[in-house]
Amino acid sequence: MEYSVIIIGGGLAGLVSSIELAHAGVSVLLIEKKSYPFHKVCGEYISNEVKPYLQTLGLDLGKLNISNLTQFQLTSPKGLALHTELDLGGFGVSRFALDHALYQLAVNAGVEFRLDTSVTSVFWKDKYFEIETTDQESFRAEVVIGAYGKRTRLDKQLGRHFMEKASPYVGVKYHIRYNFPKNVIALHNFKNGYCGISAIEDDKFCLCYLTERSNMKKAGSINAMEKTIASRNPYLRDIFTSAEFLYDKPEVINEVSFAPKKSIENHILMVGDSAGLVTPLCGNGMAIAIRSGNMAAQEIIRYFTGHRNRATLETNYQDAWEKEFATRLLIGRTVQQLFGKEFLTEMALRFFSITPTLLQKVIKSTHGKVMKI
Repeated sequence: MEYSVIIIGGGLAGLVSSIELAHAGVSVLLIEKKSYPFHKVCGEYISNEVKPYLQTLGLDLGKLNISNLTQFQLTSPKGLALHTELDLGGFGVSRFALDHALYQLAVNAGVEFRLDTSVTSVFWKDKYFEIETTDQESFRAEVVIGAYGKRTRLDKQLGRHFMEKASPYVGVKYHIRYNFPKNVIALHNFKNGYCGISAIEDDKFCLCYLTERSNMKKAGSINAMEKTIASRNPYLRDIFTSAEFLYDKPEVINEVSFAPKKSIENHILMVGDSAGLVTPLCGNGMAIAIRSGNMAAQEIIRYFTGHRNRATLETNYQDAWEKEFATRLLIGRTVQQLFGKEFLTEMALRFFSITPTLLQKVIKSTHGKVMKI
């Protein structure tokens, strides 16, 4: 079967791209390995920079019962705490609810889906891509968008360089009920890790942390690590001892890589985490995914309605991606070196407590301006 565009992965970036393309009359197939709705490891905080844009897509945020986030709290492993206003502000909503709502918008826009299906290979054949799936189906497309997330077997098939080195990071997420202000997003540091908490819909909170495998190995299990290492931070100790945990078991993802990636790989336009993963402490990965999905779609629409030149398509998208995100991701990787290391974290928080305006600048540097509609 043949389509103008095939999107591999149905997260935020893939869904946004599909909706934009379908609205422009471009035939598009989206292949997703799961069925909606589903949970995934994510901090579930979105900067308000993309809020007006999401509403233009037809997303009713009121029906999703989002939580408005205006304040930021940062704590050290020993419990030193800083509070500041959150630049631009943001909102909290689960991926379970948000992705499902965008999926329904995409279906209504005419996007075709193959769910519970994984892509096993993508090959560039001069002018077209040939794609094989686990269902032993074959597809052809003139343009392919890679929106499949942080790290998959497909990255290895494509020969992406960041796959050559194992990453030490593990991501863990829960939904909980907890006595905590609904307008605050907090980032609690602990040895070799940091944990975010913020309100989502239905009086629930997202609790998501990143740590090194060495912590898990030393403690022996996720639960033991939370009790013996993460809970040395008094704020986390209170969460892990008094919160109501709503999952039977946490969502977990291994080998989370923050290594630089290419936004164009084997002629595939990479979006969201497939193009570059912002460090969780910057709390802005969802907004970046949404923006990159929109950027890719707009360049593809210009390709099909105008120049029809692949080199121009790839160059324009790569330039736009670098201009919008490269500095933000670099700052995120740099700032991350301060956190999760007990001495450096304590020093950083004491420094920021003396110069609070600098903390505001760091937060602002990891966020973009409100998207133009």
